[in-house]
Amino acid sequence: MSKETTAKKPLEMILDNSSARMVALFVVVFIACSLLQGKNFLSPDNFLAMFRQFPEYGLLAIGIGMALIIGGIDLSAVYLANLSSIVAGLFVLHFYHGDGEGGTSLVLASFVVALLIGAIGGILNGVLISGLGIPAMLATLGTQSLFWGFGVVLTGGSTLSGFPKVLGNMINMKFGLFPITIVIFAAAAVITGIIVQKTKLGREMKMYGTNNRATVYSGLNNFKIVVCTHMFSGMLAALSGIIMWGRYSSAKADTGSTYTMQAILIAVLGGVSPLGGSGSVTGIVLAVLIIQMLSSLLNMYTFIPNACRQIVWGGLLLVVMIVNYYLDQSKKKRH
Repeated sequence: MSKETTAKKPLEMILDNSSARMVALFVVVFIACSLLQGKNFLSPDNFLAMFRQFPEYGLLAIGIGMALIIGGIDLSAVYLANLSSIVAGLFVLHFYHGDGEGGTSLVLASFVVALLIGAIGGILNGVLISGLGIPAMLATLGTQSLFWGFGVVLTGGSTLSGFPKVLGNMINMKFGLFPITIVIFAAAAVITGIIVQKTKLGREMKMYGTNNRATVYSGLNNFKIVVCTHMFSGMLAALSGIIMWGRYSSAKADTGSTYTMQAILIAVLGGVSPLGGSGSVTGIVLAVLIIQMLSSLLNMYTFIPNACRQIVWGGLLLVVMIVNYYLDQSKKKRH
């Protein structure tokens, strides 16, 4: 074995391993942010602020990542999240007649309503894609408008408010040192990771994403795979909607409208192939943390307008896809 081959081997191992790449990138971004902003970035208040911000779009990224693993995409996730919170909010407002106090059991019941709406919306996406053969991009673009339209009609185009105080208290409470939203995100990530990596459905998702024609000849039920995947994705969107609803104590049809691009970027950055067939929740979680660090860094440069965020995320998405393409080509040449 030559010295050149020996020298390249550790680097090749990092480049070929998606999780290793993400850990290396996480370390690089953390060091860069620390050097650029020093005490501002490393302060406990900044870390607490970051912990509070990423669960809502992190959950969306995991759900969209599941859709990407099966070779599709979900453009409706943000608006399904909003619709779920709107329906849950209307449920609370219909049955609650207090003065802002109490209503704990009612709010908990409303969370179940939100998850049910998320599951139904996800099933609708799955049926349109697999049952009717509509391409995932077009199907979820259509349901994006559908969910947004329902949200506008149900709210009259305004913001729902006047919820029990317990709603905000629940979502903004702490579990030990961590915000409860972090616990929700971590639990959802672990459960989804187990589904993707350890269950029969997870294996079938990756097989379907690799070649959905071959899965038919293998005796797999493509309709079930797609519908179940989008159902889980919809429930993750509903969880995100619950967090946004509780954080602001209000529900609106277009809350978090910029999260779609951010969630897709996170999933792709996390190693989920846009072509389907590969990806892990671990990579997505690391990507969520990386994007949150970059977002926090941008917040510290007050001269950068918020409107420029979409330029940053869009450009970063293109860079990530180009880098992934060349890494894949390099890997194929070596093998």
